[in-house]
Amino acid sequence: MFSYTKIFTGLISAIALSAGVSVCAASEQEFSSMQMKNVEKVEVKVDLDGAAKRLSKAVTFKTISNQDRNDFDAKAFTDYHAYLEKSYPKVHAKLKKEVLGDPRPYSLLYTWEGTDPTLQPALFYAHQDVVPVPADSRDQWKADPFAGTIKDGYIWGRGSLDDKNQIHAILEAAEMKITEGWQPSRTLYFVFGQDEEVGGPEGARYIADVLEKRGIERFAFVMDESAPITPGIFPGIKENTALIGIAQKGFISLELSINGIGGHSSMPPEESNIGIVAEAITKLEKAQFPYRIHPAVRAQYRYMGPELDKANQPLYSAVAFGKDGEVTPLEQEFIDLMSKNELTRAMIHTTIAVTMFNAGIKDNVLPPTAAAIVNFRPMPGDTPEVIIAHVKKAIADERIEIKDISASTPATNVANAGGPGYKMLEKTIRQTWGNDLIVSPFFVVGGSDSKHFQARSFAPDVYTMTAIQLENTEEFKGFHGVNERILVKEYGRSIGFFYTLFNNLEQLKNK
Repeated sequence: MFSYTKIFTGLISAIALSAGVSVCAASEQEFSSMQMKNVEKVEVKVDLDGAAKRLSKAVTFKTISNQDRNDFDAKAFTDYHAYLEKSYPKVHAKLKKEVLGDPRPYSLLYTWEGTDPTLQPALFYAHQDVVPVPADSRDQWKADPFAGTIKDGYIWGRGSLDDKNQIHAILEAAEMKITEGWQPSRTLYFVFGQDEEVGGPEGARYIADVLEKRGIERFAFVMDESAPITPGIFPGIKENTALIGIAQKGFISLELSINGIGGHSSMPPEESNIGIVAEAITKLEKAQFPYRIHPAVRAQYRYMGPELDKANQPLYSAVAFGKDGEVTPLEQEFIDLMSKNELTRAMIHTTIAVTMFNAGIKDNVLPPTAAAIVNFRPMPGDTPEVIIAHVKKAIADERIEIKDISASTPATNVANAGGPGYKMLEKTIRQTWGNDLIVSPFFVVGGSDSKHFQARSFAPDVYTMTAIQLENTEEFKGFHGVNERILVKEYGRSIGFFYTLFNNLEQLKNK
């Protein structure tokens, strides 16, 4: 999972910056609250003790995604799969289970056949894999990260928050519904990927290919993990805030390399291979992509803006009601503010990040080869071809070879923030956690495995959130950090959320 702590810190910084802006222009359109009101809360009875124990045991399976893909523990995944079968026998008796992936088949696809084949299917996504626990951080953990400890009201361990809690909450809810004799009207798919933490090329991307080839024309609803519900995440909003991702940027990595003549360091040429690549990188970093306001950012401020400082709402209103391809003075002011912070800047343009540089083996040897890896997170329209053309123009050096080395994905479609799927999700959130929270769409500048679905025509409306309540922003440090944990009682509500969402899906119409 991408580091949402950093994203939200950046968003907070942008809003804090704008607090000092003097704005006097008023929007011609009504900038009123978009929050759903008076939703009746639904209580779902859950076997909380048993569910907590099942999730805690799941944490003990070290389904780690290392950057070195040769460092892969296949047994951890197969043992985890066997554990899921044992833990949820009715799910495995009722649903069709497939183990897929290329070149390694360790991702899970479950198909829950619906009673009405004319209804468009829905898909729920979560990922099995977790990030490693660095050896030098072990002594900072209050509980062993892979022991699956339950203490002080928490389930501790790597994966308890990112993202096995979502896998198990989905399966717990499904087991409950099957026990009751319930069957969905529309077919439901559960996809549990094996390599989300390294981009998902083996798992989610492959399953998206499979489902597309099987003839699915459109999903009515897709949900993936993203940001958990957290109080006080935005200044001026004391209530819990549920951020629903409605779009993700793309992903592409290019290798910039030169293969020339090496030699002895005592007789260096006028330009070394390292120097040539370094100069190319310097030129590229100076040639940043232009800023523009993404439609998902407009949707975010349409929903969140009315809940923020009243004095600055004309600024938010200008963004919310602005038109693509046009930039008003207030919108430019917004862009200027966003561009001052590295994280909010990422929301308004295609980013360029030099992440690796490889050259040389000895201090007195001129390397014949030098290479740099540059990662881009594209905005819509910035295809690999556009990016490569931009790089070639910026560096203007034919000696540099440019090669796409990634399982690149384009920027995704933008889910409809005012559509029935979003409204159903907001309703379910409020049925589970109450009305004292703010629900808003947001633009995901990182990415999760659902980008492999949302970038295709059959899944434009993908919504991302992690259905768990955190106590405060400090709990974010568990994502990819030390002392990852979730409250047992909140895990129970997460199960209730999916149980209720299954019910609410029955009212969703085809598109």
